[in-house]
Amino acid sequence: MIPIEKLQQITERFGYLEARLAEGGGDADFAALSREYAELKPVVDQIAAYKGLIRDIKAADAMLADPEMRGLAAEELAVLNDALPEAEHALQLTLLPKDAADKRPAIIEIRAGTGGDEAALFAADLLRMYQRLAERSGWGMEIISETATELGGYKEVIANVTGDNVFARLKFESGVHRVQRVPTTESGGRVHTSAATVAVLPEAEDVDIDIPASDIRIDTMRASGAGGQHVNTTDSAVRITHIPTGIMVVSSEKSQHRNREIAMQVLRTRLYDLERQKADDERAATRKGQVGSGDRSERIRTYNFPQGRLTDHRINLTLYKLDQVMQGDLDEVIDALIADDQASRLAEMAL
Repeated sequence: MIPIEKLQQITERFGYLEARLAEGGGDADFAALSREYAELKPVVDQIAAYKGLIRDIKAADAMLADPEMRGLAAEELAVLNDALPEAEHALQLTLLPKDAADKRPAIIEIRAGTGGDEAALFAADLLRMYQRLAERSGWGMEIISETATELGGYKEVIANVTGDNVFARLKFESGVHRVQRVPTTESGGRVHTSAATVAVLPEAEDVDIDIPASDIRIDTMRASGAGGQHVNTTDSAVRITHIPTGIMVVSSEKSQHRNREIAMQVLRTRLYDLERQKADDERAATRKGQVGSGDRSERIRTYNFPQGRLTDHRINLTLYKLDQVMQGDLDEVIDALIADDQASRLAEMAL
């Protein structure tokens, strides 16, 4: 049962925000109030729908006392009571604490793991999968750093994904992705197992992380590509080291100025993610089963090409549509992961 007092508090807060915004203003408080108002609006709409359903149930129940209206009231009451669980569930979902990073763009980092050249080729396949997902979702995706191999794979590739609710949709992709298939380099037709790791980080804004100049060391170096390709004869590549944490970021585009921008963007994002991970660790004792724990050492998914099978081990989901998945058709998997996360958090609220 949803506490009526909590619903009343939310409604009163929304009324206060509405009144304050009607007064106008252009200060920082006004912007913050506007964001809070926008976040509460769907919650208040759901509360209104829920309360309206409760009122209708009470009205229909009262009509049962009227002999002439009893039959009609009983029919209406049955329909309303059937709709009540769904309305309660929808309201509970809107009351779940929101992840402030959900609406942000994301930095996605893909690295080849065990498996040599085949792991690097699989990393490239994962990148293409996310690029196609971005196209299907109407997002933008830009590669900002890459270390390619001679066979067309990636030892490491980092991309920026922009659009609506990017981090909310991609955050459960973090972890170890395992592939089982016959490598193109295998002449005997044997199935090999290799892996790549994926890390999805919410993009940090300047206001999130303050990095004093004394905390970083910036080095420039000569850039070169796989097999001697794209060799840069000037010292344009940039490596930034965050001294307190030891985090190191390298960008090797043609412009040194652009490389500094990219490296600082990635560094801010990693430091912001580090703070988020610390906060998650503090809550871990009560949220061990949550899918979104972000443990990047965990094997989360297997892509079995001979059987056309994809298995997400966290939620025991198996789909025999691997070809479609590799073409970016990930919505069924992502929706299932989000639903499982919501169910876990609803269960916590009930404790």
